[in-house]
Formats: sequence, C-alpha cells, structure tokens
Amino acid sequence: MLDSTAVPSRLEMTDGSVEFSGLKALDRVSLRLDAGEILGLIGPNGSGKTTMINAITGQVPLTSGEVRMDGRVISGLSPRRIALMGVARSFQIVRLFNNMTTLENIETAPLAHGESRAAAREKTDRLLCEFGLERHADDLCGTLSYGDKRRVEIARALAAEPKFLFLDEPAAGMNQAETDALLEILRALPAERGLGLLIIDHDMSLIMRLCRRLQVLSSGRTIAEGSAEEVRGNQDVIEAYLGSGADA
Repeated sequence: MLDSTAVPSRLEMTDGSVEFSGLKALDRVSLRLDAGEILGLIGPNGSGKTTMINAITGQVPLTSGEVRMDGRVISGLSPRRIALMGVARSFQIVRLFNNMTTLENIETAPLAHGESRAAAREKTDRLLCEFGLERHADDLCGTLSYGDKRRVEIARALAAEPKFLFLDEPAAGMNQAETDALLEILRALPAERGLGLLIIDHDMSLIMRLCRRLQVLSSGRTIAEGSAEEVRGNQDVIEAYLGSGADA
C-alpha cells in the first residue's frame, strides 16, 4: 500500500508540442500524473493521444516544451533511459517476442533491469498468477489469443516495477468478461504498487468506471480536464468526441 506520509512521485509534461513535417500532432499540451492515481486520456482518432505517450517515453522528440519526473527533466533522454528511470508502457499494437514463451517474455523486463535470474523468475511467476496466465507459461506468445497477448504485455510492463505505467488501449481484443477482469486488476494497481497509471481507450464504459480524472484531446490540444462527470457534460467534448460515436 502507499505510504500516506510520503510525497508521491509526479510526471509532468509542460507545453509539449510535436511536429511531423510541419503538421502539429501536439500543440502546447500539458499533463500531470501523480503516483497513486489513474488518469484517462481520451479523444477521437488522430487527436494526439499516442503521440503524447510517445513523446513522454522518448519515442518521438518534442519540438518544444519539456517532460519532468520528480522535478528532473527527462525529455531528450533515450527511451531505454526513461524506462530504466521508471516509466513503462504498452503499445496500441502489441509488441511481444512471438518466438519466446509467455514466461520468457515477462521475464525479460526484470532481467533488463539487472535482477538475478532467480528474482526475475519469482516475480514472473507471481505475475502469471495475477493475470491468469499460468496455463500459458510455456506457450509461445505467437500462439496466444489477442486478449492474452494484451495481458502478457501489461504483465511484462509491471515486471519492471515502474513508477508510471501508460497503457494504450489495454482492453482491445478482449470480450466483456475479460475486460471486467482486467479492470479489477488495473483499479488496484495504484494502491498496491504505488504507481501512476495512464489509460488510453475507446471503451468509454471502462474509462468511466476506472478513471477519476480525465483529460480530453482533440486536434492535438487539450479541450477538457476534470472528473468523469465533468467531462461527460462538457459541450466541447460532446461535440468533438462523445457525441460522435466514440463509445462504439
């Protein structure tokens, strides 16, 4: 559980902009994520959500602005360096080693962070149980269903014990029962692991049930921030996103 007397870690983007061939994918966007909270990042396709994650994690460079973690500037660092500092993510398109087993895929994260083989295996065994993947431990990831691949990717990210975790459409490819089970796991993570969790998903039922605070992007800009109730009733959000069939 979180220590209520400790100052929580904070990840911040301030006035972040990203341009691709003169096109602004992000336009002076700011974001704050504290350890112990779940933030939902929503918006229509092409609004800049994945670009924001890519910029924070060092996958694409900022044109202007900066990213700080606990007051330290991390924008400009390599993706590997940012990951080693405690920022983990999943991808919109699952990225696993398909010719390796589920166990081996998860185990790569703690091994990459310098843990011993025994410690990595112990941690991996716990995560296999937590995500209901024990029966697939020795299966090649290339043979798994899409929903199981999603769970493996999230478990692997958690195996690195991040301070902040970004999940890009974590429930994609899952049926309702699988989504509900994943929601319960995700809901408990901030308190159990003391991390900050950012979720991108078009499943508005999941987002509204999971996230106390939402940030909405449209055309590379923030158009609304606040509680789920506040955002749901925001006219700009209704016109740009919620009223356009985004929950389909």
